Amino acid sequence: MTDDRPPRATDGVSRREFVGNSVKAATVAVGASLAGAASAQSTGLPTRALGQTGEMVSSLCLGGWHIGFAASQDEAAAIKVMHAAIDEGITFFDNSWDYHDGGSEIVMGKALAGGRRQKVFLMTKGCERDYQGAMRCIDESLKRLRTDYLDLWQFHEIIYENDPEWVFEKGGIRAAVEAKEAGKIRHIGFTGHRDPRIHKIMLDKPFAWETVQMPINMMDAHFRSFLTEVVPICQQNGAGVIGMKSLGGGLITGRAGISADTCIRYALSQPVSSLVVGITSMDELLQNVATARDFRPMAAEEQRTLLAGVREVAGDGRYEWYKTTQRMDGPYHVKQHGFEVT
Repeated sequence: MTDDRPPRATDGVSRREFVGNSVKAATVAVGASLAGAASAQSTGLPTRALGQTGEMVSSLCLGGWHIGFAASQDEAAAIKVMHAAIDEGITFFDNSWDYHDGGSEIVMGKALAGGRRQKVFLMTKGCERDYQGAMRCIDESLKRLRTDYLDLWQFHEIIYENDPEWVFEKGGIRAAVEAKEAGKIRHIGFTGHRDPRIHKIMLDKPFAWETVQMPINMMDAHFRSFLTEVVPICQQNGAGVIGMKSLGGGLITGRAGISADTCIRYALSQPVSSLVVGITSMDELLQNVATARDFRPMAAEEQRTLLAGVREVAGDGRYEWYKTTQRMDGPYHVKQHGFEVT
């Protein structure tokens, strides 16, 4: 049970000490996030409000990268997993234009054919920052996913210092707005995993972002914390918070030895609208569904104990490579910024 792509490279790890009240961040206003949520008894899986969009989405979101990887091994099995996910109540589907060179979108489009498209809140992401490129991403995603509209389209991986400027100066945001006006997309957001400071620059731009996707896990509380620095701004602005990397790309479960169930429970106890999880098999699907279906907010004392236990090892980013290296950056974005893909 994983939540994001595995590391790609072996570059070194930098250190930045987080200063602040991490316990306060970890216990921030969960009740406000869960207000108006629907129970699993009526929906198959709990649902939560997606910011101020007026949408209710399942508390778990099926990750597009992992299902695309599963399809590359056995397409029929991956499609069965997606069908089962819908039946089990995961009705929020994630994807991206660049995942597996478009393969993730293509196989998801196959899975949603035959009437299932109307059963899911479908999100994908675009990699280009300029007007023509962003329009191309949107149109190609629509074709691959076999749909005439996307419920949510996000600018993917806003992780480099100049990404926010590029999106606005090169016309990417204009493309997104025009696509929304044309009915191609319904809501607009952005994602990123590098540094909360870059998210804050994006949030300070003259645009009312409807969703923001970011890492949410217990290590984050002690290092470049999105939970502390970005989530409160999203709450103030009414933007839906979409969590990701709850397992730190597998490092928290693998190296730190913390169970996936604990990681997901912690992340869902924060003020997130939904949590993207990577699912590659039916077993992983059922494990994730069981955790979400039985979810109860983690008590404040349990959170304090958990955070105190990882404080010494979390402060240098060793379990969050996506914040300190290019190991988890999408190859398309690495090349886009003139770096060599390793």
